[in-house]
Amino acid sequence: MGQSVKEFRMPDLGEGLTEADLVSWRVDVGDRVELNQVVAEVETAKAMVELPSPFAGTVAELLAEPGTTVPVGTPIIRIAVTTEGPHGTPDLHDTATAPPTPVLVGYGPGAAPVSRRAARTPAPAEPSTGGHSAPHLHTEPHRPDAKPSARREARRLGIDLTAVAGTGNGGVVTRSDVRRAADLGARTEPGHETRVPIAGVRKRTAEAVTRSAFTAPHATVFLTCDVTATVDLVERLRAHPSFADRHPTALTIVAAALLHAVADQPVLHAAWDQDAGEIVTPGHVNLGIATATGEGLMVPVIRDADILSLPELAGAIATVTATARAGRATPADLTGGTISITNVGVFGVDTGTPILVPGEAAILAVGAIAPRPWVVDDALAVRDVVTLAMSFDHRLVDGEQAGRALAAIGGVLGDPVPALLGR
Repeated sequence: MGQSVKEFRMPDLGEGLTEADLVSWRVDVGDRVELNQVVAEVETAKAMVELPSPFAGTVAELLAEPGTTVPVGTPIIRIAVTTEGPHGTPDLHDTATAPPTPVLVGYGPGAAPVSRRAARTPAPAEPSTGGHSAPHLHTEPHRPDAKPSARREARRLGIDLTAVAGTGNGGVVTRSDVRRAADLGARTEPGHETRVPIAGVRKRTAEAVTRSAFTAPHATVFLTCDVTATVDLVERLRAHPSFADRHPTALTIVAAALLHAVADQPVLHAAWDQDAGEIVTPGHVNLGIATATGEGLMVPVIRDADILSLPELAGAIATVTATARAGRATPADLTGGTISITNVGVFGVDTGTPILVPGEAAILAVGAIAPRPWVVDDALAVRDVVTLAMSFDHRLVDGEQAGRALAAIGGVLGDPVPALLGR
């Protein structure tokens, strides 16, 4: 029985991703790790992902620093494992690019992570190799004990974690601690310049919107409409048993109205396939819901949204947005959309001109719903009013189609019950 050192390479996380940002290590050199124990957290263009170890053994070397972008296939960690056989000569060429079973977060089971404090053991002594050089064991400088969310926030704000006092259990640095330190620094050092690396979701968002803006010719149509009936309906739905724990909101009705418009104008969720020279219209609508998170803008997708009942649609919107905000959305949760909604009204603004999600033909922006003077039966009245904006890819969608679709959405919001009876 001997030992060998195996390398774990940055795995292919799917959906054409070629790299990921290493957010934090969950282990240190000398730690004992078990099969499928989470050893690192990485951030892709789509989501935060925990990486489980494909080996059981002792951490010999960490090959990448937190905050760096690592291409797929690049070695990130070396683990000394026990091997059967008469020689036990360390083999530095043993590698792994993915766990033996699909255990990435969101795709299957995984062993619970083992505490670094309990797991820490001295690095194993290297066996006699008869002339072979022993693997180099990299000793990492002291890293403060911090939650992954705190490490992400520190990286985003440019905060040195070693200078942050932790208030979590055992002195663990929390995200709130990092934000408190950032606020304190802003108060005590006015005018201090900060520099934050362009990485993670912010980097990928920038790449996506730039690609979208320079690939698809954008055009936008606007509509201001009376949504008093929608606001009233939402209050009634919240008291209905079929919506228990499903959190219906005005966005639920807006989404339903958009799905009705897509049924009449399928080109709104078509795709332009330049290579094939074809316009591709999917059989079902995969509805993206733009969501502001602590890591930046994400667009989780509700698959086959057009076949959901209204209660199911309400529950799905609540679920995907909560999952994204909690940082638990997987790459699969954030891809495959065919049309999207962005609710800029939650920030108190009237509306905006949204940029298309790359590959999609249309996106609907929903402004703030507010009481305003409105003409009803030739008389002024106070009504709940909203402004909608629909941006579209003018290669696929004509102004007439977009205009008719937006008017139809406004019609449903003005009198939602007849349209929703068909769901």
